[in-house]
Formats: sequence, C-alpha cells, structure tokens
Amino acid sequence: MRNVFSETLYECATQDPSIYIVVADISPAGSMVKFRDEYPERFLNVGVAEQSMIGICAGLALKGAQPFAYTIATFSLYRPFEMVRDDLCYQNLPVTVVGMGTSVVYSTLGGTHHTQEDVAIASAIPNLQILAPCDPLEMHLATLHCAKQKTGPIYLKLGKAGEPVLTENAEDPFEFGKLRYIRKGSDTCILCYGPIMTMAQEIAEQLTSQGESVSLVSAHTIKPIDREGVIRALTDHKRVVVIEENAPHGGLGSRVKEIAWDTGAKCDLKCFALKDEFIHYYGSYEGLLDAHGLSTDRILATLREV
Repeated sequence: MRNVFSETLYECATQDPSIYIVVADISPAGSMVKFRDEYPERFLNVGVAEQSMIGICAGLALKGAQPFAYTIATFSLYRPFEMVRDDLCYQNLPVTVVGMGTSVVYSTLGGTHHTQEDVAIASAIPNLQILAPCDPLEMHLATLHCAKQKTGPIYLKLGKAGEPVLTENAEDPFEFGKLRYIRKGSDTCILCYGPIMTMAQEIAEQLTSQGESVSLVSAHTIKPIDREGVIRALTDHKRVVVIEENAPHGGLGSRVKEIAWDTGAKCDLKCFALKDEFIHYYGSYEGLLDAHGLSTDRILATLREV
C-alpha cells in the first residue's frame, strides 16, 4: 500500500503542479524519491518538526496548493495534534495528513509507534475526514481522491507493505463516503477497513464453507460514515460483525452500535477491536493482533458460540 500511494501521488503530481509533499524525518522510497528528485521545489523535509510540517501544509493550502503531510502515523497525527486541529480543520483546508504504518503494524517498535486509537481521535475533530483503504487497489483510488478533492482535510491511513489485493472483483466501485461490498450475502455481514481486511476475508471464507451466505464490506470511508449504508447492512442481514484494528471506543464499532440503537436494529451485532490497553509484546504483527484478541480462530470461536 505504501508503494502504491507513492506511485499514485507521483503520477498525480506530474500532472498537477499544485501538489506538494511535506515529510518529517522519513526516508522517501520508490516513487517518492522520483518526486523529490524531479520536483525538489515541491518536496520539503522538515526533519523532526511535525508541528512545522502541518503548519507549512496549511500555508501552502491557503495559497492554493494541494499539500500532503507524510510521515509515520503516530507522528503525523499525535505529535502535531493542535496544528492538525487548528491550522487544518478549523480552517477546513484541503490537506491530506498521511499516517504511514497505522494501528499496530509497527509491532516491534512498541506503543510509541502504535496508532491504536487514531480513528477515535481523528473522528472527534470537526471537518476531518478519514480514509482507510483495505488493499493496494483501494489505496490507488483513495489517493486519487485526496489529490483532487477540495472539501477539507483528510486523514489517510496507510498500511506498510505486502498487503494482498482483495478488491479486484469487488461487487461495488470505490466511492468516497459509501460502503463498498466486496462480496454480497444475506446471513452475515462483515464490516472492516484497513489491512486487517485480510483477516476479515479469511473469516468470511470460513463462514461460507460452513454454509453461511456472507457479505464482506470495505468501510474505507470511516468519516463521514455511510449511515444509510450501515442501516441497510443492519436490516438486510441476520448478523453484522465489525472487525477493526482500533481501540474499542470511538471507532467503527461504536458508530455502528450507535446507528443500530437509533434505528432499533433487530440483527445480532458483534464488534471486535483492539484491547483498551498497551500490550507489552515484542514480535510479529500477527502475534500482536492475537495478543489483542484479534485472530481468525478467536473471532470464529466467538461467532460459533451463538
């Protein structure tokens, strides 16, 4: 996903001279290097000064540019939080804040590099939209949207590298602000976003092999949430399952529960998320997810208890 983001942004920037990339002490790779070398006047590395990164992007946007602020997720959102809130969101500027390596992808680097509550934090800021593609194809389409939109600031969540293609044969096209059905069924609907969609797909395949009709849905636009789409999912399925790599409060699961309560939904609803704690685990990404209770086997076991 990271490479696709860089390639797509490079392609957009060659056609649109208003696109700037401002990074904070992160080594550019792939097409980001080509952008830096070919358009040095539009590539700025501010070093370990994330607040300046956001402020510079705000200034560029006020002058008509289409800036991208790019660095590791904890440092693109948490460290410059006040500037994201006041410089970007208060003025509703079309700046994309790119969080690379979101959630617990940086498993071995500890809590300082885990953005396990970024969706909750970003969702609370007025005007800030949130995009979380689930695979390289969605990342390409999401980047195109960010490069052209003028509606306001966006927090774009990236994985890291090696994510498989999941949406090549999706039932629905990618549309900002709308749920996207990768496959459609009638018994269970799995709502998910980001790299953990790989696990959601495995669960969908297991349930299908057991005779269930399963919908697998990419909720790539977390904010603004597709309220009508969520209502249809709750209405059209016997069971809705939310799987997300985020804190248990303030994420997609919380929003779906809120909508289910408001509309009197009758389906069974199960939400799976990270634990509300920092887990001192050193090991693989999959191992850390398992320590948080997120694994194909654990989720399937819970679903079978009904």
